[in-house]
Amino acid sequence: MNIIVVGLSHKTATVEVREKVAFSPNEIEKPLGQLVRLEGIIEGVIVSTCNRVEIYATTRDIAGGIARLKRFLADYHHLPFESLEPHLYSYHAEAAIRHVFRVASSLDSMIVGEPQILGQIKTSYGYAAEYKSSGIILNRFLHKAFSVAKRVRTETRIASSAVSVAFAAVELAKKILGGLSDKTVMLIGAGEMCELAAKHFLNSGAKGVLVTNRTFERAERLAEEFAGEAIRFESLFEHLHRADIVLSSTGAPHCIIGPKEAEDAVKRRRSKPIFFIDIAVPRDI
Repeated sequence: MNIIVVGLSHKTATVEVREKVAFSPNEIEKPLGQLVRLEGIIEGVIVSTCNRVEIYATTRDIAGGIARLKRFLADYHHLPFESLEPHLYSYHAEAAIRHVFRVASSLDSMIVGEPQILGQIKTSYGYAAEYKSSGIILNRFLHKAFSVAKRVRTETRIASSAVSVAFAAVELAKKILGGLSDKTVMLIGAGEMCELAAKHFLNSGAKGVLVTNRTFERAERLAEEFAGEAIRFESLFEHLHRADIVLSSTGAPHCIIGPKEAEDAVKRRRSKPIFFIDIAVPRDI
């Protein structure tokens, strides 16, 4: 049995390409089921983050398995194979193992040392375990990858100067706006990235935080943690004009804020600009 990897990342594809092949965590059961029904594919895990989409699988037929995974990515998302294939990479055997170890250890991340990727792979593995697409080989392999990643973080200084995407976004806002002391921030989403962003914004002196999420209870919890205000998702556009900065990080499969909504909010602010930061894939704004 052989381990194979097929995927694309920020190194091989623009966000315009990556968002077209992203998998929603709310709908992951369907593609996982289709994945392990492919001819020759025994086990499979799908990892889909802002900066990469990868499939880890086991097969007896390396060349055939890789070809089927590439075709699966195109067919599942209704994309022309010829346009997607140039962005895809593949690994097998030792090269596949080495690649996944590097990814889990954040050595292959856009921001080397960032801590989110390990948790994202663990979550992806959790879905595969829940929906029975992962078996003995990938179970052992990924647990080993988690162990290696932990050793890399504890035995090296890789994380000592690392920053998260959320931290980088806040620093960009500070640089563009010349400070955050009088700024109100709206967070669209209530996941880990938005939680990190809230912490960094407030530590950098932001005046206040508004939080909206499709699940209002999650927005309430995050807002309460940072002494902010929770807003119901269906009321988002009634409050958009209140924000000087809008950071969005959701798992929505479609755009949330379009040009019209942004223009209307700015008009209500008497042309005072809003700084939008979109760290979602697919893009929210």
